Amino acid sequence: MKLGREGDVPASSRVLSALEPIGLVAVPVALVVAAVADVPATAGLTMLVVIVAVLLMLAGYERSRPALRQVMPTVVLASLAAAGRILFAPIPDFKPVSAIAIVAGACLGRRDGFMVGALAALVSNAFFGQGAWTPWQMYAWGLIGYLSGVMADQGLIGGESRLSRALVYVWGFCSALLYGLLLNGWYVVAFVRPLTWPSVVAAFAAGLPWDCIHGVATVVFLLAVWAPWARSIRRVVAKYGLG
Repeated sequence: MKLGREGDVPASSRVLSALEPIGLVAVPVALVVAAVADVPATAGLTMLVVIVAVLLMLAGYERSRPALRQVMPTVVLASLAAAGRILFAPIPDFKPVSAIAIVAGACLGRRDGFMVGALAALVSNAFFGQGAWTPWQMYAWGLIGYLSGVMADQGLIGGESRLSRALVYVWGFCSALLYGLLLNGWYVVAFVRPLTWPSVVAAFAAGLPWDCIHGVATVVFLLAVWAPWARSIRRVVAKYGLG
């Protein structure tokens, strides 16, 4: 295996790291371009873009060769998110996945945040049913975890101040709207015909109440788990040198 200038970091890993944000940004760009240009086969084309984006993230994580002690917190949080989604299945859109992805991203890093959200969607859909929506859910929940890691790196969330905690809850609600924007955007671009402003507005308006329920649920779960889970995860990170 060819190593780069950093010595123990494979060149392929660095290339994948550089491609990750490009792949993540390419998904909403593809949705907008497909909607504006009204290109044919939008369902298949946008699906291809989102699959490539998810695969880039998974490949980048695998090529980073995380140690078992680094993988375990991610696996545990992804399992809890998947189990929580199944447990709250009787309540539509009242799910803890976004909240747990936010905790993971803020405390473990952007890549682990993405993995928690993406794996939670994939695993829980073994119960809810796999389909064309699965890659989009993996991307959307993964993106929430990834952006949470970016925000923590910038000092916006994850701190001990009241403002930092308040921003966590604000971001929790907004993350659910982002999730709805992506999933509803895919539905509109892929399946709504004719694609007109009234039809687009009607489709998003129909989903907005459910997105708000998702947002409220995310805030509720964050209020319950943010402080104790973040404290425990940071303790594990410091103890085992996972940072």
